[in-house]
Amino acid sequence: MAFENPSRDRIKELLQESNVVAVVGLSEKPDRVSYMVSEAMQAKGYRIIPVNPNAETILGEKSYPSLRDIPEKVDIVNVFRRPEHTPPVAEEAVAIGAKTLWLQLGIANDEAARIAGEGGLNVIMDRCIKVEDSILLPQGKANG
Repeated sequence: MAFENPSRDRIKELLQESNVVAVVGLSEKPDRVSYMVSEAMQAKGYRIIPVNPNAETILGEKSYPSLRDIPEKVDIVNVFRRPEHTPPVAEEAVAIGAKTLWLQLGIANDEAARIAGEGGLNVIMDRCIKVEDSILLPQGKANG
């Protein structure tokens, strides 16, 4: 059976219920899409936790080498990595008890979706979290 993203209503619920977003592949370079998207999400009230083994801090938050190193609960794992690198990220997302695996626009991997889905996570692929949040929660999280 072909993968289908959750309905727009369900994605809206997931965004409203989520506060902490771990961003795998978040660049410390402001001109990168991962940085711009994460900065916008942070401005809308989400707690962004960078996952980048090559950075100390990004967007004023401590960066961690992997999802397993994050000492707090994560709601959404937002992924900015090439599709072939996403199955291990899905395994880590399941291991830490995240609620949702979100592969950014242009990123899809059936194996990652299977791993996350079987692990009880919601799975969203090939969608931009910033665009979805802007469309579904235009006034921001608190007022959405």
